[in-house]
Amino acid sequence: MEKMSREEKTDFLLSEIKKKMDENGGIIKTSQITELGVDYRRILSWVKDGTLERVKSGYYSFGFRERSEEDLILGLFPDGILCLNSALYYHHYIDQKPYQWHIAIDKNTSKSRFKMDYPVIQPYYTEPEVLKLGVTEIPFAGGTMKIYNKQRMICDCLKFEEKLDRDIFKRALLSYIADNSKDIAELLTIARERKVLQKVQSTLGVWL
Repeated sequence: MEKMSREEKTDFLLSEIKKKMDENGGIIKTSQITELGVDYRRILSWVKDGTLERVKSGYYSFGFRERSEEDLILGLFPDGILCLNSALYYHHYIDQKPYQWHIAIDKNTSKSRFKMDYPVIQPYYTEPEVLKLGVTEIPFAGGTMKIYNKQRMICDCLKFEEKLDRDIFKRALLSYIADNSKDIAELLTIARERKVLQKVQSTLGVWL
């Protein structure tokens, strides 16, 4: 096998990086690049000359500003769960896409992961055993993304009522009441776990 020229090697490495990015929603970590035999100085030079774009500390992409926010969310937070306003939007309970992404995440995850200008993220750090309660998945950005089901979502809306816009809160409750696919038994079970059973009964009881 002939030895590759410097340019050929660069092209090969960039194509391997692109493959890895495509497997991860268009995002790649520093550690994944170095595993391909690229040292950090070369990464910095690629960022400097515009070959590679720095999304945030430790994460890179090609043309990330042209990618949809959904692509970036899936690539950066595959372990996150859409909650509150984001869950309301993807369950079609509200019509307007929220400016912030509301994402539930294990409380033990690094806070630095969310230090970024774009997309705008509002993390909700959650105990691991509570995090997985009421999780389902939806098609999202060419893959799948975890999201809280309607019962967990409504319980969280009641639990964090003060964090939600009043109109969004009211729309969430009315949408749930009108939803023929709601599961009252599961709602009450999750409400007990989330310690909002009394609030569910006083706010929604007459409608359920």
